[in-house]
Amino acid sequence: MNKIYLVLFIGLLILGCKAKTENQNINQKKVELNKELVEELESMVEIDQIAASNAFPPEKYSYLTQLKWESFKDSIYQKNQKRTKEILDKYGFAGYNLVGKKGSKNFWLIVQHSDHNPEFQKQVLKKMKVEVDKKNADPSNYALLVDRVKLNTGEKQVYGTQVDFNHKVAQAFPKNLADSLGVNERRKSVGLKPIEEYLNEMSKMHFEMNKARYEELGITGPKLYKKE
Repeated sequence: MNKIYLVLFIGLLILGCKAKTENQNINQKKVELNKELVEELESMVEIDQIAASNAFPPEKYSYLTQLKWESFKDSIYQKNQKRTKEILDKYGFAGYNLVGKKGSKNFWLIVQHSDHNPEFQKQVLKKMKVEVDKKNADPSNYALLVDRVKLNTGEKQVYGTQVDFNHKVAQAFPKNLADSLGVNERRKSVGLKPIEEYLNEMSKMHFEMNKARYEELGITGPKLYKKE
C-alpha cells in the first residue's frame, strides 16, 4: 500500500513540475512580447515629445519653416495615433501587465496627444477604465484623459487638469470646469493632489519657462492660490 502511495506522490510531483515548466514558458513568451511593445512605445514617445514640447522647430529641425514644422508635427501625431489604434484593437488598453508602468504611461501619452481624433480618445477611455478598475492602469492618467476628451468634444472638464494662463499675473487656471466646489473630492478619488496645489505648480513652471518676458513686464514671480 505504501508503495502505491509513493508512486502516486511521485506521479503528482512530476505533473506539478511539468505544469510549472509550461507556465514558465508561457510567461517567458509574454515577457518577450511585452519587451517588443515597450521598446516600440518608447520610440514613439521620443518623437512625440519632440513635437509636443516645442512651439517652434528645435535645433535638429531648424531648417523647417514654421508652416512645415506644424505639418511635420501633425504627421507625427497622425502616425503615432494610427499605430496606437492597432495596438488598442489587438490588446485593449496597454496596461501594466502588458508593457509595465512606464510603457502604459507612454501608450496613454500618445493617446493624450491625439487631439485630432477625439473619437479615438473616447474609445481608449472606455478600455482604459476597464484596466483602471482592475488596478492595471493609472487612475490619475485616466482623469487627465477624461478632461482632455471632455474639452475636445465641447464639454466641461471634470478634474481640472487642463489649464490656461493669465499672462498678466503668471497664474494658471482650469479651463471650463464643471462643479468647481466638488473638484477636490473628485481629484482625491483618482489620486490627484488638491487643485490649488496643482495650479500653483503649473503657475511656477509657466513662470520659469517665460521668466525673461515676465521680468520685462516687472513680474517677479507667479501669483499663487491659497491652499485650503
